[in-house]
Amino acid sequence: MYRVWNFLNEYSLLLIIGAVIALIWANLDYASYYEFVEFKIWDKAPIGAVHGDYRTLTLHYLVNDLLMALFFAIAAKEVWEAVILKNGSLRGKKAATPLFATAGGMLGPITVYLGLAMILGSDTYDAVANGWAIPTATDIAFSYLVGRVVFGAGHPAVRFLLLLAIADDAMGLIILAIFYPSGELAPQWLLMSAAAAVTVFLLANWLPRYLDRGNQARPNSTWVRKNLHFVPYFIAAGFSWYGFMRSGLHPALGLLPIVPTIPHADRAFGFFAEAETYLHDLLNVMEHALKRPVEIILFFFGLLNAGVQFSSMGDATWLVLAGLLIGKPVGILLMGWIAAVPLRLGIPEGMRIIDLVVIGFVAAIGFTVALFVASVAFEAGPVQDAAKMGALFSFAAAIVAIIAGKLLRVQKQHF
Repeated sequence: MYRVWNFLNEYSLLLIIGAVIALIWANLDYASYYEFVEFKIWDKAPIGAVHGDYRTLTLHYLVNDLLMALFFAIAAKEVWEAVILKNGSLRGKKAATPLFATAGGMLGPITVYLGLAMILGSDTYDAVANGWAIPTATDIAFSYLVGRVVFGAGHPAVRFLLLLAIADDAMGLIILAIFYPSGELAPQWLLMSAAAAVTVFLLANWLPRYLDRGNQARPNSTWVRKNLHFVPYFIAAGFSWYGFMRSGLHPALGLLPIVPTIPHADRAFGFFAEAETYLHDLLNVMEHALKRPVEIILFFFGLLNAGVQFSSMGDATWLVLAGLLIGKPVGILLMGWIAAVPLRLGIPEGMRIIDLVVIGFVAAIGFTVALFVASVAFEAGPVQDAAKMGALFSFAAAIVAIIAGKLLRVQKQHF
């Protein structure tokens, strides 16, 4: 059912290559790497990072703040369908225990990260406290791959893990929007984003359907789809992104208000589902059209963000790792158990409570989103580099998960 290898090839292979090149480059010649990352594309530009009373568009800003909006739009599409559609994976009682586990998988890492930082002293705490959200991240693609290796493709724990990862992404988007603004807040600019979303929904989605009511031929909707296609949404996305940038919220989230306005299917088969390639609603068509561009964008994201020197390892490195490798499994086990046993919400048939520990280790692979949060949580410098190293080292969770699966006698189910 799931085309995970194709997905990983399309999304993650170039991301890994970019990250590896960045690590090698930064450790061989950090000065030239830094010069590349901060290459100025357009000084005194209408968009870009604020420098005094003007903006500068750098290569780093172009990728992290503008182009990565496409990556987060795809993540938002999956979350939106999981929540809104009748058979969405985050609807109903079946999602209750995974959602509780997701809460534990976020509260656990935050508690461990901040708790250990306090133990290390006030100076350390003050330096690293703003990175509390870094270890809450779960990389959907890599976690799903490792989950299949540990449990087998047919194990109910894999679906549980997928629900948890999607919900984790949804919470991650909310955290980025609320706690990590990109500048001084000017919320009135969000009216531009809201107006763009409402306008494009009314003119390109609702109005054609309203005019076609009672007419099965749907001439107006067909004309809009055939002649305008994605163009109205592309224009609205530009206005929405600009509104986010000027509002002070992170502009990489600027396309999120537009995603719900795009016509979508009345069913969702889920992330990695082969069946979704046969859906021809505009939202799915746009998602599949963006896959190749996003693949390239993720390569540059890895190249521009993973270049940290090994000498930069510090307190933030170990705090991020501790939050992921200790906080994630403990939090997921505790909250998952509360949901399944005292609250009697249960867990999927074929799963054991102890499997939640293994799921916790698998979910501790933060990588992509953890790298992104580290880049916005701290100013460029040693603390940010140390935190990024922790995000990169979170791949160690895959090894720990495989070992835990063996020790806890997980029975693989391949069908």
